[in-house]
Amino acid sequence: MGNPVKWFEVTGANAPQLQSFYRTVFGWSFQTEPGMGAYGVANTGTDQGIPGGIGPAWPNQKPWVTFYIAAPDIAAKLAEITAAAGTVVVPRTEMPGVTLAMFADPEGQVIGLVEEATA
Repeated sequence: MGNPVKWFEVTGANAPQLQSFYRTVFGWSFQTEPGMGAYGVANTGTDQGIPGGIGPAWPNQKPWVTFYIAAPDIAAKLAEITAAAGTVVVPRTEMPGVTLAMFADPEGQVIGLVEEATA
């Protein structure tokens, strides 16, 4: 199995303002998800590209723009990441409908992992 990019994300201090910006500039609409606060899943108006969302930054984290890579076992992948000089930013976290984690590569770029069962 490969590790495809599955999701993009833009976070910041004012999620509704960010959503308004992308709505105005690109015509995107947003569906907020129950239990996710101001996080909005983007409808970009096309089925091309990858899906994503815009929402508040995680507590004690700077805003970021990132993407999420599929991994069948996030715990194992985080172990590989730390062995290769990456750092865990957000540990494996189960949320409604998704299990994810965040890591920083050796240069400090924050990237996400989304747990996806193998076929």
